[in-house]
Amino acid sequence: MTAASSTTAQLYDCRKAFAETLEALAERDERIVVVVNDSIGSSNVGGFAKRWPERLINVGIAEQNMIGVAAGLANGGKIPFVCGAACFLTGRALEQIKADLAYSRANVKLCGMASGVAYGELGPTHHSIEDYGWLRTMGGIKLVVPSDPWETGEAIKTAAATSGPYFVRISRMGVPMLNHADRIFNCETAEVMHDGNDVAIIANGVMVSRALAAARALEGEGIRARVVSLACLSPLDENVIVEAAKTGAIVTVEEHSVRGGLGGAVAEVVAAKSPCRMRMLGFPGFLPTGSASWLMEHYGLTAEGIAVAARDLAVRK
Repeated sequence: MTAASSTTAQLYDCRKAFAETLEALAERDERIVVVVNDSIGSSNVGGFAKRWPERLINVGIAEQNMIGVAAGLANGGKIPFVCGAACFLTGRALEQIKADLAYSRANVKLCGMASGVAYGELGPTHHSIEDYGWLRTMGGIKLVVPSDPWETGEAIKTAAATSGPYFVRISRMGVPMLNHADRIFNCETAEVMHDGNDVAIIANGVMVSRALAAARALEGEGIRARVVSLACLSPLDENVIVEAAKTGAIVTVEEHSVRGGLGGAVAEVVAAKSPCRMRMLGFPGFLPTGSASWLMEHYGLTAEGIAVAARDLAVRK
């Protein structure tokens, strides 16, 4: 898929798109239920709770139990959407996700809210920078990291319509609405958002708009950077990665640890099928306490930081 790279200046909270899409789906399908860990407000499902109180189960702060309850509901024919802060949803309940969902192929949809460093000031206990790295190793869960409200809504629609476990990573950080040319979401196909052959920037989630801004800046210098939005980490679109490697250089950008995440997934394909120069932008490990904006700037996850890395690889390849 291809798309124009322009964005609007207005920023949107993807949790709103998630909630609106979920309610629209629930109106048509009574099997859809919501399971939360005392996170109705932060998951933005207050409207769902008011409309269908009998279809929302609040287990309290008991994440392992939450996954077991959701698996049981799925076995009973329901379609559970499990909503909670991504750091606790994945970290505290990882064994249950592995055994009850991935291994059992349960029809449960995990919605990791306020992912990445959105809870920056609350420190490393609330940073969720390992979530899809952990889940990617299981193989039985489809992993989606949407880049904007439209993609968030489409990911939720696809998750509801597809049998099996899903994890959708939903940030509360404001992002612009991107221009998706054909308005078709396919969990097995990445999207080329900006064409270029001097270097490729592969990003997901909140980093896609920043990668596009970097590409526009580089274009003014005569460097054509290809920008790929790799929203789906499992299954992985290996073809788009191999094509990106033909530029001779790839920069990966993610609001996640550089160990085991998007960069690691891309590197696995590059090493096996099309070796090229690479640089991975992300977080090195446990982070200091600070605002989300400060953390992103400190670790170079800005349009300027991405441009610096891409410029270096493009001129040296």
